[in-house]
Amino acid sequence: MIYNKNLFASLQKIKETYIDLENQKNSETTTTEQFISINKQTKKFEAIVIEFDKYNNLIKNAEQAEEIVFNSKDEEFKELAKLDLAEAHEQIPILEEKLKIMLIPSDPNNDKNIFIEMRPAAGGDESTIFVEDLFNCYKAYCESKHWRITVMDASSNGMGLDYIFFSVKGEEVYSKMKFESGVHRVQRVPETETKGRVHTSTITVAVMPEQEEIKDINFSPSEIRVDTYRAGGKGGQHVNKSESAVRITHLATGLVAECSNERSQIQNREVAMNLLKTKVLDKLQRDKKESEDGLRRSQVGTGERSEKIRTYNYPQNRVTDHRVNLTLNKLDQIMNGDLNEIIETLITDEQQKLLAEVKI
Repeated sequence: MIYNKNLFASLQKIKETYIDLENQKNSETTTTEQFISINKQTKKFEAIVIEFDKYNNLIKNAEQAEEIVFNSKDEEFKELAKLDLAEAHEQIPILEEKLKIMLIPSDPNNDKNIFIEMRPAAGGDESTIFVEDLFNCYKAYCESKHWRITVMDASSNGMGLDYIFFSVKGEEVYSKMKFESGVHRVQRVPETETKGRVHTSTITVAVMPEQEEIKDINFSPSEIRVDTYRAGGKGGQHVNKSESAVRITHLATGLVAECSNERSQIQNREVAMNLLKTKVLDKLQRDKKESEDGLRRSQVGTGERSEKIRTYNYPQNRVTDHRVNLTLNKLDQIMNGDLNEIIETLITDEQQKLLAEVKI
């Protein structure tokens, strides 16, 4: 029977590890902390072991059918065995591909909550309008996933958003939203355009995983610059009289974090500092990955019109994701939060690229 023996051996080791962990978990000497840690490990292996058992049974049945085909003298029995063997030949490669994908090392950030920062780039007021439009798209998508969005800072110019920073909490948020990082290009006729000409604008989106490690990052006073200013918004005595908004700049990288949503300067400083730590840690991780991959691109680019991960063309009701050459003629649905097809295509593309690197 032809099957991937290297893959089978790898899966057999995983099952043995899984059984060993299950035994440890159920041991009377296992503490509560150990149980929690072991349980997390077994959950990682459980789905693989279930599929491996299917794979193992399929191979065993195929070997039995093969034995019957070559050795049985009962022709009717042999014909049935041939059908089973043909089905196994068809199913085994499919199951092997599925198992290979399951063995791909997952992004350690995939199950983390995220922070998203959105800014207008090229295009003036039209760019700020699209920041708000795309934020509303994300909001609808997150609500469909039962994820919780919290706006931590935002600045409006009366037409759109000059800036918005928010968190998203839920199950495996980063695994889906990480693909939104980059330059988004919009093509449409602005309401102020009298001649009906299509204008092109861009915005930048940065998606950052929430990191526990920020607790271990501390900046000395010489590494940062802290600026305070009057918070914008709805006005009122608090806004007009106190410089409660805080902007912190990391001098070495030029990264900036700001917050004006909280009532006091102390609260805004804490939020801004945590955001800055997240940004610095995210940059360090990306720089390391880009160095390993031989890449030298930043996460969101410069915002120039020529740089883009996705184009939203309103006159044609079209969205094109340039990373996977996917074009969908349902922009109206997508802007209402229907991002599933785009994101699932990007996930599949990522898996296929990683699969090509798996040596099994």
